[in-house]
Amino acid sequence: MNLGLSTPWVLALLPLALLPLLFAVQRRQGYPALAALEPDALSHAVDIGLHLLGAVSIAALLAGIGGLHLKGQTVERVGEGAHIVLLLDRSSSMDDTFAGRRPGADEDSKSAAARRLLRDFIERRPHDRFGVAAFSTMPMHVLPITSHKDAVLGAVDAITRPGLAYTNVGLGLLLALSMHEADPTAASRAIVLVSDGAAVIDRRVQEKLRAAIAKRPVNLYWLYLRTAGAPGIFDPPGEDVPDTPQALPERHLNLFFQTLKVPYRAFEAENPQAVADAITEIDKLERNPIRYQERIPEKDLSWLAYAVAAAGLLLLLLAKLAEVRLDAGADAAVRRAPRAMGAAAIAGRQMQRAA
Repeated sequence: MNLGLSTPWVLALLPLALLPLLFAVQRRQGYPALAALEPDALSHAVDIGLHLLGAVSIAALLAGIGGLHLKGQTVERVGEGAHIVLLLDRSSSMDDTFAGRRPGADEDSKSAAARRLLRDFIERRPHDRFGVAAFSTMPMHVLPITSHKDAVLGAVDAITRPGLAYTNVGLGLLLALSMHEADPTAASRAIVLVSDGAAVIDRRVQEKLRAAIAKRPVNLYWLYLRTAGAPGIFDPPGEDVPDTPQALPERHLNLFFQTLKVPYRAFEAENPQAVADAITEIDKLERNPIRYQERIPEKDLSWLAYAVAAAGLLLLLLAKLAEVRLDAGADAAVRRAPRAMGAAAIAGRQMQRAA
């Protein structure tokens, strides 16, 4: 076992545990010769046990004082999942409902609906490692790729905070790719982009994205939270609408993603149920064998050491209380002897006078 002490200097006191082995645990008493009796194996075993119990009690007490603990360690496990970066849109439009207005008493904003469903997605994937990034005017590094689900859930909860104005999805994607670049493990990788719109990605940013994805391929998913009345990413342009990135940024972002030569899926959701269906589909797609490192934290064992010491000392106390002084009867007889001799002398003198 990988045991350790918080204060190792208590090991210098460990020789004190030898004292019960060197000295008698119970009070010594005198006995007459027992040469004619057979050896008492039970008594001999009890005597050895009491000596060992004293030594163990002292050692356990020192271990408790020294802060006995099980050291933290990293364990390799095999599961089913992926390393996923959640790239979340924090533009102000995410604070509106799917109908494009401020949420009422019984309505959820798009960010609130996404938060609730992403939490369910994270909680039902125990072997995945998640990172969280956000973007609006500029990208925001929220949480590196980690297996600590509580931290991931806390980062996802933050998407319901009031958003900013602009949507810079290109720089957000570069940040998400850099998070995968910093992760050295050979696991299946994915980016889940959650956004209700897009903006024109500069040509230079597009080239950076192509180079980054070629260097570290990922599975890309776009969960498009479509506002009522907004153009769809799969809809062809109308006759009076120019088919340009400036006029239809969502459609052209989808077309750009299709040219990246990586596994890519786009989901268009117009209500919370459609978001739930899309996340369920992503959950089914990202089910690959994965080896991952799980960090097991340090575990305090001082309470166990104190419990062993207390149990040992209690048994020693009971053994002490159970001692019987075998010479108690002899001592009483010695104390009674002078009185008996005095009474006999008086009786003898009375008999002499009567004669």
